[in-house]
Amino acid sequence: MTTDVRRAAERYQGGDPAAGITTRHAFSFGPHYDPGNLRFGALIACNEERLAPGAGFGEHPHSHTEIVTWVVEGELTHRDSAGHETVVRPGDVQHLSSAAGVRHVERNDTDAPLTFVQMWLAPLQPGGDPRYEIVHGIADATPYAVPEAAAMLHVRRLTPGERTAIPDAPHVYLHVVRGEVTLSETHLTPGDAARLTNTEDAEAVAVTAAELLVWEMTAA
Repeated sequence: MTTDVRRAAERYQGGDPAAGITTRHAFSFGPHYDPGNLRFGALIACNEERLAPGAGFGEHPHSHTEIVTWVVEGELTHRDSAGHETVVRPGDVQHLSSAAGVRHVERNDTDAPLTFVQMWLAPLQPGGDPRYEIVHGIADATPYAVPEAAAMLHVRRLTPGERTAIPDAPHVYLHVVRGEVTLSETHLTPGDAARLTNTEDAEAVAVTAAELLVWEMTAA
């Protein structure tokens, strides 16, 4: 297995702290342009977002991007130009396929802090009609498919000492949401990520109770 580990401390700092928005980017983003870190497989962004109570992102556009959101703690309010208005909570997977173009708002409308991970994937084909889906309380054994990007999201919640197989795919991206795991003797902690290839027979082992987001990407 080929492993490229990116530590939480290496993420690019973004957001607007004065407005209650703290962002940590795993990939080249905005003013943090890095030509050597534009994407891995279909994945072009993996942002850790923290919104203070009442903070949020005003209406803004997206196109030709598959946007998948995982709430770590708190509640995320989503509204978009296609008429969807939902609240995303821990355990839910939200998918906005922006296709030819959509506008949306993301806010923390509660009095408690909000933390979420938002991942952007490049579609196989541009254009089309925007699509929105939310799956409430996704189970560990039920991966979430993003066929537009030939990708599959696996949520893995592990108890201490538990092992989990890594999907065998051309590209696998593993993000540690919480807890600690080892991967081929490499110790990973919250916010760390591993970009993997040649993953046949690979596995991760939980050091503590842990939650992982694992992208299986089949397009080369």
